[in-house]
Amino acid sequence: MYVCGTSGRIDGLTKMAKLDFFARYPDFFEAARAAVDKAVTALPRETDAVESSMVRHHYGPWDKRYYQVLGALEAKQLITVTKHKQSYQIALSPLGKERAKALATRSSFQDLITRQREVKKVFGSKSGTFLKELIYRLFDKEVGKRTLGQVITQ
Repeated sequence: MYVCGTSGRIDGLTKMAKLDFFARYPDFFEAARAAVDKAVTALPRETDAVESSMVRHHYGPWDKRYYQVLGALEAKQLITVTKHKQSYQIALSPLGKERAKALATRSSFQDLITRQREVKKVFGSKSGTFLKELIYRLFDKEVGKRTLGQVITQ
């Protein structure tokens, strides 16, 4: 939310999950970036780049831990989750922004922060629905054809 969000907020669980997917799976991000921006050439594959896998869910890539993680972050007053029409807005609280800013300065997070900045630059203004449809169109075999709950691999 700190890097990929707008003012520390992401509108919709679907959008949050798809931005997370592109941050976790650099190969898929590079292929998607090349597909939407013809001036970009996809970078070579990083076969061991995925730290934490996601699974195929009804709306594309998903992490089964999202609800627990979001609940824990909200309980620690680092985020707020509010219903807005048919979706949820996930926003950093002032304390959450302070903590995220501090973490973003650590050298151990620089590769992730750099990737998240690129993800935001390319897809941050897109809707969750657009990102879901893009993933299904570009990665049908790797994501769309998997059975529900099956781990997404490179």
